[in-house]
Amino acid sequence: MRAAVLAATLTELTRGGYAGLTVEGVAQRAGVHKTTIYRNWKDSDSLVADALTGHFATEVPIPDTGAVESDLRELARALVTSMTSEAGRALLSTALAEAGRTPKLAAVKEAVFDDRFRRARIVVTRAVDRGELPAGTDPTELLKTLVAPIYFRLVFTGDPVDSSTADQAVGVALAAAHARALPPGRA
Repeated sequence: MRAAVLAATLTELTRGGYAGLTVEGVAQRAGVHKTTIYRNWKDSDSLVADALTGHFATEVPIPDTGAVESDLRELARALVTSMTSEAGRALLSTALAEAGRTPKLAAVKEAVFDDRFRRARIVVTRAVDRGELPAGTDPTELLKTLVAPIYFRLVFTGDPVDSSTADQAVGVALAAAHARALPPGRA
């Protein structure tokens, strides 16, 4: 039931955006009664947050190749693949179009990014432990530096985004970390 509801939520977001999403529509698409959804999620925002968090956890898995460069490359390439898919483009469009007007969606977007950074920080932590990155490298700041060129192209310039974009982003993030140019993390 849970998987069906989350998949239905993503489909509804992809087709109608956040503004068009209803618990009734999700329930119908998932083949469950809406009370089933309300028993498991307090509201549509928590349902959307859970669906997006699960989507990105599945679509952009956390690699463990034994080397920071290949871990970051896999992470960045998976992000590119996910965000250039039909669902990824629709979810990005929904987040951008609605987050500024809908404070609840802005909170959902923040929760999804926080979850992604929390899950992926192990990549940086392992690299620091192995001596591949300077001690004190802030995982979240390195990850933000990694994804920034990708999202910049997706959101602002419309330039092509592919595996070479991901590889360049890895180079930039690693160079910044080795140059100790990343800002310190929040306490």
